[in-house]
Amino acid sequence: MVKYSIALVSDFFCPNAGGIETHIYFLAQCLLDLGHKVIVITHGYGDRKGIRYLSNGLKVYYLPFLIVYNGASLGSIVGSVPWFRKVFQREQIQIVHGHSTFSSLAHESLMIGSLMGLRTVFTDHSLFGFADASAILVNTLVLKYSLVNVDQVICVSYTSKENTVLRGQLNPSKVSTIPNAIETRLFTPDSQQFHQNPTTIIYLGRLVYRKGADLLCDIIPKVCEAHKKCRFIIGGDGPKRVELEEMREKFKLHDRCIMLGMLPHNKVREVLNQGQIFINTSLTEAFCMSIVEAASCGLHVVSTRVGGIPEVLPEEEFISLEEPVAEDLVSALLTAISKRESGELMDPEEKHEKVSKMYNWPDVAKRTEIVYKKALEGPEPSRFTNLKRYYSQGLGFGILYITVSCMICVFLTILDTIDRFSAKKAKKIE
Repeated sequence: MVKYSIALVSDFFCPNAGGIETHIYFLAQCLLDLGHKVIVITHGYGDRKGIRYLSNGLKVYYLPFLIVYNGASLGSIVGSVPWFRKVFQREQIQIVHGHSTFSSLAHESLMIGSLMGLRTVFTDHSLFGFADASAILVNTLVLKYSLVNVDQVICVSYTSKENTVLRGQLNPSKVSTIPNAIETRLFTPDSQQFHQNPTTIIYLGRLVYRKGADLLCDIIPKVCEAHKKCRFIIGGDGPKRVELEEMREKFKLHDRCIMLGMLPHNKVREVLNQGQIFINTSLTEAFCMSIVEAASCGLHVVSTRVGGIPEVLPEEEFISLEEPVAEDLVSALLTAISKRESGELMDPEEKHEKVSKMYNWPDVAKRTEIVYKKALEGPEPSRFTNLKRYYSQGLGFGILYITVSCMICVFLTILDTIDRFSAKKAKKIE
């Protein structure tokens, strides 16, 4: 089997916690186990800058880029060239694999890597609409142009694939569907707590509009009023946390709605094992890893029926799906509570065994290998072809992307010339 040298690039990585961060970490681990050379490139987190080695031997470059919004770095394009060029050359990278539509770092690396003649792959973890202003901006400025020169694209669900193909105006033949997975050995149930703890509903996720934090504010007081003994545990942080705190204060639910704040990933299992039901209120989702983690811990999932979520778990036994309407979700939660109290929910150990067979990272890594092989077998990247493709996408932003690409090419040429001159000078001194 041919071994590759791969750079996984995203603004979202450890020590931050989230679905994309977890995906990159475990994908990198499995690719290392398969014998490939893998590095991760992300921006610095506080004092964590420079080169670090994680406990699994993974080498991570924490580059000193400015963070501007929601964990994403400021896109500078030309300013990033020396950093990416140096890392790609030092590590002899063959494939640049960017993650997340929201990551400016990923899109910059794909553009620079392609102009350096490297093969590029992009994984889209998100779903977007087509009508609102932010979606139009992202679809036009980012996906339509950023992905036009990417060799292969990976989506985490079939719904996500259709969405990405339409948004990015991509050729469906270069888009593959590879679902997320979890390390089920890290998400095992605790049967004693499951049966003996009071009825507990868990929510773990970012407290933002897209994750349905507003729905939580409506759901929690209604469920607590209808069922006097159940409680909620909420893990996560974000701009909507203030509204949840206000709701808890208004309805005097301090003892029944526990707010944990941001959780490190190694604490997720401990929290999940305190409950029997997991609530997911996302308004849009390509693939929700948190519901798979919850099911692996034996919890029954109640979720909104959006995006790729219906593809993730079998309905009824594992998950109850409802439209993103507070009343419907309240009804589904009360039904799940009733089943829990009458002993009708599936045994947590049995549920864990079934989930373990559905999702595993080694399978995801092997399927990703096939995508890398396709990328390397495709036509070799050409700077002229890249510029031509930008032009074919439309004159307006096409000219902007062509201009930036030309600037990057000039910068790369200057840096290459300086390196050659320095090498010659060093040789003469020897």
